[in-house]
Amino acid sequence: MPTKKIVLLFLSLFLILGVVLTPARAEGGKAVRLGVNDKLSTIEAVSVKNTYYVPLRALAGELNWTITGLADGVLVTGGSGSLTVLKGDAGARLKDGTVVPLSTFVQGGNLMVPLKISGSLGYIISFAGDKYLLRVKDGSALLTDEAFISKYAAELKPAATPEPGPSATPAPADGPAQPVKTGKPGYTVYLTFDDGPSATTAQLLDILAKYDVQATFFMLGNNMNKYPSQVKRIVKDDYGLGLHGMTHVKGKFYASPAAALAEMADDNAVLKKLTGASTTLIRPPYGSKPYFTKAFRDKVLSQGYHLWDWNVDSNDWKYKEDSDSIYTTVMNQVHKLKQSKTDPVILMHDQKATLKVLPRLLETLKKEGYTFQAITKDMEPVNFWKDKR
Repeated sequence: MPTKKIVLLFLSLFLILGVVLTPARAEGGKAVRLGVNDKLSTIEAVSVKNTYYVPLRALAGELNWTITGLADGVLVTGGSGSLTVLKGDAGARLKDGTVVPLSTFVQGGNLMVPLKISGSLGYIISFAGDKYLLRVKDGSALLTDEAFISKYAAELKPAATPEPGPSATPAPADGPAQPVKTGKPGYTVYLTFDDGPSATTAQLLDILAKYDVQATFFMLGNNMNKYPSQVKRIVKDDYGLGLHGMTHVKGKFYASPAAALAEMADDNAVLKKLTGASTTLIRPPYGSKPYFTKAFRDKVLSQGYHLWDWNVDSNDWKYKEDSDSIYTTVMNQVHKLKQSKTDPVILMHDQKATLKVLPRLLETLKKEGYTFQAITKDMEPVNFWKDKR
């Protein structure tokens, strides 16, 4: 093997295994905010067994990496190279095919990876525990580490964050996504409502408020224009925000990848105009399969959007006023997911018929110990294509 290849292989192993770059445990088990080039990001790096872990998707967003779901793991491309984080804690496969040890876990819906993987993609990692400095940088960084510490001295000292305990579980790189692992696995419900807002959104929000339940609304731009006060209330009450396109007309939305992107962008523009808020969460009309193919995903997700489908279909669009059938359909699917410790992402619709069955569902789910959260942009998406971008 040529000398150059031997050196490169050794360097890759050196960086992945963290022989030198593994930082000491943060003082008092605290998390450290990560510096990215010349700015202090909002990413918190958590020390676990003398290694700093960061959310992969958040880091990829800061460094403009591309994340692609594969059959055996997650391909990460960026900087000057690529590597695949293999499923089942099986390590990382480097560009030359070499597999090296690498541990991951899911925390708070995020796939946590060692920061040192950035080293194999051509980045430099700086660490100074006494200065609370943890920084990843490439050739575009202008500040020296000393100048960086001086600039952000007041913000670098971290708040106490407990080290992940036994609830942090190995991250599946394939198969059903596990959105949240901070509580009892499989007991966090992500309630979602499509096609709104509508004439009955206010009543729907009243029910959610009564039961103190969070939810996420995938809204249509045309409907937001019809019911602006409802959109403003959704934002004011801090519910999750998602985009569902403008028209919900299959022939228009799926006319081309560019048409789909335009509808999502226009939808976001309406949301921004009415409330000042925006979102990167999307759900295509009728769900992503079969129409939202790779060409569509590459076009739309490359713009920073995150694709969400569901793993529990209430079929409320089909049963309409038949509340018993909707209730049974939802609970059967939720109980099946509980067996695999998978958190339910429930599809419902912002419509009058939902008002009748929703209180019964919420009462039962709460009695069975479920909690409710809104979907956020830093969570690993649940979609039919297993596309983790």
